[in-house]
Amino acid sequence: MRLSLPLLLLLGAWAIPGGLGDRAPLTATAPQLDDEEMYSAHMPAHLRCDACRAVAYQMWQNLAKAETKLHTPNFGGRRELSESVYTDVLDRSCSRNWQDYGVREVDQVKRLTGPGLSEGPEPSISVMVTGGPWPTRLSRTCLHYLGEFGEDQIYEAHQQGQGALESLLCGGPQGACSEKVSATREEL
Repeated sequence: MRLSLPLLLLLGAWAIPGGLGDRAPLTATAPQLDDEEMYSAHMPAHLRCDACRAVAYQMWQNLAKAETKLHTPNFGGRRELSESVYTDVLDRSCSRNWQDYGVREVDQVKRLTGPGLSEGPEPSISVMVTGGPWPTRLSRTCLHYLGEFGEDQIYEAHQQGQGALESLLCGGPQGACSEKVSATREEL
């Protein structure tokens, strides 16, 4: 009786403690979205900090990418965008395709997830709900911050680093990630 190599490996993995046979099956379910999360035109309050951080990340990424395209640094050795260029870059940041973002539930907490939003170890398996209202909500959130702070202030914060930009947009006493806003979220 001859057994093929793949079949032997599979049988061997099943027989080894900790092999395929000893593991519990991995399961994941899509997050159960409430009416506000599914139908509201606005970003739900409990996801606004994540949305703000996503917007700050995308603005920072797009500005940094535009700066690397500059051929000549200024006399201080830094690459600095002209006002018309950073205004255009920030406007394009808000109108970009936000399809990489969505909502997933980890430890019974719904979180916005996507580029720039990783915090700590990732779950071994999860389901992310993308598309639908999320891209439009993120675009509106981005436009809100452009209107609230203006391109000049946002670019100045960008020049101080990614953390400074996130602090400008998301921090402060009324910011989306402030302790006061987080406490209100937990009460809901």
